[in-house]
Amino acid sequence: MKVLVLTKYPRMGASSRLRTLQFLPLLETSGFEFTVQSLFDNTYLENLYNNGNRFKLASARYYFKRFLTLLTVKQYDLIWIEKELFPYFPAFFEKMLATIGVRYIVDYDDAIFHNYDFSKNKLVQLFLKKKIDKVMKYSSCVMAGNNYLAARAKSSGAKNIKLRPTVVDHLKYKTKENVSKDLLTIGWIGSPTTQKYITEIAPMLYEVNRQCSFRLLLVGATNAIKKDLQGLEVDIYPWDENTEADLIRLMDIGIMPLHDGPWEKGKCGYKLIQYMASGVPVIASDVGVNREIIENSKSGLLVKEQSDWSSTIVKLINSPNLRAQFGEAGRDAVEQNYSIQSQLPKINKILNSFLV
Repeated sequence: MKVLVLTKYPRMGASSRLRTLQFLPLLETSGFEFTVQSLFDNTYLENLYNNGNRFKLASARYYFKRFLTLLTVKQYDLIWIEKELFPYFPAFFEKMLATIGVRYIVDYDDAIFHNYDFSKNKLVQLFLKKKIDKVMKYSSCVMAGNNYLAARAKSSGAKNIKLRPTVVDHLKYKTKENVSKDLLTIGWIGSPTTQKYITEIAPMLYEVNRQCSFRLLLVGATNAIKKDLQGLEVDIYPWDENTEADLIRLMDIGIMPLHDGPWEKGKCGYKLIQYMASGVPVIASDVGVNREIIENSKSGLLVKEQSDWSSTIVKLINSPNLRAQFGEAGRDAVEQNYSIQSQLPKINKILNSFLV
């Protein structure tokens, strides 16, 4: 079976790496043949993360390259699309694929439809409000990372919806060693676009520090965040696929603060799963899929109100036995439900369904 895989980014892009690319080598052993084309490259992604720049001239080149790739779709048995073919462009090409009988799967781990229906740009709202609904409707299958995304697919009229969490290769994550130490480490992993969630709980982190000294370990944040965390002991490391697991193992508690907003309801809780894979107990905002992950895995604590962050962190700092219990339960849950190995049969079954 020949499959054209159209991701948004190369491996540097978390959604592309986790939702699609990490599965391909294992799926190839089952007889699938993949051709991969990312819309944007690493240079584009680095500029976006470091400077917030989206270069229009370069984007036109990227779009033209993808258009040329679409001229080859008849060579393939199936198209596997991450989110959409052309961001901020109508669903014309997705509709054309369906019209000419080309089957495609579309995969979501974020509520990107809110880029359009909640856009502050009135023209974007006017012309693209229902764009992702159409992409879903025309597809042969929607793979959704959580129930919020699956519900949107259902309301769009999609007939074939598969729920598939975002997962890790748990074999790359070693469980942390519970070594007693004077200064406990609270950790977070993310990107420059999501470090705002740490800044927003800074007052609560100061309150924790007044009661219990700790070190804050941030992976993937920029140094600019230090100005919002003055007075705290903060270590910042750049994200790197080869070192992220080792850095998470240094954490005693992993945190995932979020807003209670529509965009956040579409997130798939990947940070939590990374912490859990390393046996790190977690604390997360009670938003979206976070509740499902933590309640089902018994891997940590939920924070309902922003002001509760300080008391919840202090509770876990002062409960080493509870931390160990949560860490062990989290690792078990990853192995059973949130690992590549546990989800691979499901993806294999989805792809094989298109052989008939």
